[in-house]
Amino acid sequence: MLPLELPEVDDYAPRTFEPNDADTEPETPLSRNEDWVNVELDLGDGPKRYRRETNTMPNWAGSCWYELRYLDPHNNERLVSPDAERYWMGPREDKPHGGVDLYVGGAEHAVLHLLYARFWSKILFDLGHVSSAEPFHKLFNQGMIQAYVYRDARGIAVPATEVEEREGAYYYQGEKVSRLLGKMGKSLKNAVTPDEICAEYGADTLRLYEMAMGPLDVSRPWDTRAVVGQYRLLQRLWRNVVDENTGETTVVDAEPDEATLRALHKAVDGVGQDMANLRFNTAIAKVTELNNFVTKLREVPRSVAEGLVLLVAPLAPHIAEELWRRLGHQDSVVHQDFPVADPAYLVDEAVTCVVQIKGKVKARLEVAPSISDEELEKVALADPAVVAALGGAGIRKVIVRAPKLVNIVPA
Repeated sequence: MLPLELPEVDDYAPRTFEPNDADTEPETPLSRNEDWVNVELDLGDGPKRYRRETNTMPNWAGSCWYELRYLDPHNNERLVSPDAERYWMGPREDKPHGGVDLYVGGAEHAVLHLLYARFWSKILFDLGHVSSAEPFHKLFNQGMIQAYVYRDARGIAVPATEVEEREGAYYYQGEKVSRLLGKMGKSLKNAVTPDEICAEYGADTLRLYEMAMGPLDVSRPWDTRAVVGQYRLLQRLWRNVVDENTGETTVVDAEPDEATLRALHKAVDGVGQDMANLRFNTAIAKVTELNNFVTKLREVPRSVAEGLVLLVAPLAPHIAEELWRRLGHQDSVVHQDFPVADPAYLVDEAVTCVVQIKGKVKARLEVAPSISDEELEKVALADPAVVAALGGAGIRKVIVRAPKLVNIVPA
């Protein structure tokens, strides 16, 4: 009789039984609707009494194909149109099996959602509804945000927010408690709600702090006191573009000097690579380095400010959107291309080469990054400080590691 419309259920609370009643069996909320469950039907062999199945489709069923529905959520004829499915999830040269490009989830998903989703995807593929037998192309297991758990002498968790630290020890209501790193949750009384951080520092600060805590695949401890570091980064970013007293934009329409261009393009190159490899913590470190460089400029060129805002946009979208508008743009920053680094500015003009004799530093030379081993050896041996240190002694061996090291072994 499928599709069968289910009845309204007034009470979903589980039914209670006597503790020692071993004859009870689990029941679903639908089981309580006796008139709907027990029916008399004529299925071709005369009227008979039947009992309807009350176990409906499990909640895993919906999450096994939601990635397909996202592609075409308003389609009333089918779960997804073939064109939309092939465009987003069809096989390509870089992923011949097709599917979602990247799935980020906990390790426990490997034997739950991912397993079931593969079953569904293969069935839909065999039936001709999708162009890919595999639902996901790449899996990334993220780490867990941890927090300190404080326990009293009985081993019972106490509220982390009410624990005081004194002289390296921890106390709750005057009694000493232990501290161990563990999961974050209500049962352990150490949960930190995002609402609190957003209310005090803003959503961008929360995003930056979570990404800057460490590598994405490593579990790491939450420390509310460390959030302020990312808040200050955003404050400095704002002041690099806007006068905090007048609210006016302070950038200038001047060309940046070569040192600034090198700092900008190195950041663009580094952040781009880090973002592509999900290294958000190191991407934020490179943004911070560029932001600190810009802070020291007497005047901030508009092109540098715009480049900095574009780098920040995927990480802290709200402040980036506001600064993009302050810089005179009417369209959203999310529609802009990510900056592209100029290779000419990625190579340092000069590299410091250390010259050692018997393992001791005798000279430091400024040389081109592209210098060859042969050229570097000639330059090092001709340096007056090296000549004086050798004192006319012969040379048994010269070890060159261009462009940063020359090691001379006297005869």
